[in-house]
Amino acid sequence: MSQPRLPRLYNELAYLWPIISPPSNYEDEAEVWRNTIKDKLGQGRHRVLELGVGGGHNLSHLTEDFQATAIDLSPRMLDLSKKLNPGVEHHLGDMRSLRLEETFDAVLIHDAIAYMVTEDDLAATFETAKLHLRAGGLLIIAPDWVRETFRAPMVFHWVRNGKSNGGDIQVTIQEYLHDPDTSDTEIESVFTYTIVEDGQERIEQDTHTTGLFSMATWTRLLEEKGFQVETVRLPLNEGGYSGFLFVAELS
Repeated sequence: MSQPRLPRLYNELAYLWPIISPPSNYEDEAEVWRNTIKDKLGQGRHRVLELGVGGGHNLSHLTEDFQATAIDLSPRMLDLSKKLNPGVEHHLGDMRSLRLEETFDAVLIHDAIAYMVTEDDLAATFETAKLHLRAGGLLIIAPDWVRETFRAPMVFHWVRNGKSNGGDIQVTIQEYLHDPDTSDTEIESVFTYTIVEDGQERIEQDTHTTGLFSMATWTRLLEEKGFQVETVRLPLNEGGYSGFLFVAELS
């Protein structure tokens, strides 16, 4: 199992993440996650494990209700999440191979699941979730796209203003999302970031390779690991990403 190459946004450009996709953008979606957990597991401060926490933006809206542990493959993204979620236990790890030797009431995987590009990647991740769940526990996943809803090519464009190292920064983002080879399970996003910082403008490019699978594939792989699967609708965000959750209960 090879370790995926981290896109620049999760490496040397990670400081842009809170500007490009601020925590406030996740509030409405996190409400659906919160309600789903409580509807399935009942009231109480449930223990949750987030795989691929990134900058911790979605999780930041859940920590008042749940006791959380967070995992990510990127040290720089973990540092961002630690600052935003100081009461959360953080670990560096790969969602396909992580073994904490403890169990939780729920395992959460936000859009980091998109970086699983083969069925073997997904199956390994679902095995990790299964091993970290108690009987009757809950796995919630939010893929960016499924094959049935994906249309290519697409171009997204947005502008964000914020602060970096105490100074003003503006980032203009353009994403070109396409499918270079329709015979495989990979799609590609080419990002162009136009950054105006300290009065200076520069342009950075970044390529993200992500996975694309049918609804039937998601359901089959989850059921093979012993999960009962349903879907829950999400409020659409910019570009129509992440239209629903897979909600999977461990039998």
